Amino acid sequence: MRRTLSGLIYLLSALIGVAAFVYPFLLPRLPVADGDAAYLAEAPLLTTVLLALCLVALLVEMQGEVVSAKVIAALGVLVALTSVLRFMETAIPGPGGFSPIFAPIILAGYVFGARFGFLMGALTLLVSALLTGGLGPWLPYQMFVAAWVGFTAGWLPNLQHRPRLELTLLVLFSVVWGMLFGVITNLYFWPFFVGESGMAWQPGAGVRTALAHYTAFYGTTSFLWDVVRAAGNGALMLVLGRPAIRALARFRDRFHFTVVTKEAYGEG
Repeated sequence: MRRTLSGLIYLLSALIGVAAFVYPFLLPRLPVADGDAAYLAEAPLLTTVLLALCLVALLVEMQGEVVSAKVIAALGVLVALTSVLRFMETAIPGPGGFSPIFAPIILAGYVFGARFGFLMGALTLLVSALLTGGLGPWLPYQMFVAAWVGFTAGWLPNLQHRPRLELTLLVLFSVVWGMLFGVITNLYFWPFFVGESGMAWQPGAGVRTALAHYTAFYGTTSFLWDVVRAAGNGALMLVLGRPAIRALARFRDRFHFTVVTKEAYGEG
């Protein structure tokens, strides 16, 4: 029952995230001032809803399991450490869109599982935004996408007995999400973009036209920025991936134990 309820909470979070990105495309085009007002008003609500769902998920995960309580404590430590990386990134800006926070989110999801990765991604973006003053209408959308990064990392096959293949998979995964993070998060403001007609969203113009316009918009505004992020993700994973996996796996394995009954020893 607990696992079913937990799964429903994560499913609801994913559906809310998808709806938040999609619904502007279902509305008539708004004047830019009205569009700005729309997503400025929605951002606090979306942040509150996602945070509430994360807290509910944490409570559900902790019910009746000491092991889960320890894992939640580990989540808090990892979120805090990764948020400090974001603070350091702000203090000493890196090139382009490079950020050191995605590698820990991916590794946490890979080692601890999809649900842990979801919480790690969402809460890391929230806490790091509070530390760096990065609060704005973009925050809930970044939280959703970072949560999806960690969640999908938990879907990767366990290849810890094939270290080279494992590292290759994680590097490729990091590079792909380095690009997808920008591709997806840009969608939150693109419907309100006012500029060249060949890059703007045009309601009713059709899927092919929309894709062509968004490709032009993305290529002009974000592509090179995201290439730097993707390359940085891959480089970090290549250098730190294996040592980090071993450390996190040892940490995780301390929370798992086997109960041995007297019958197992042949005792009455």
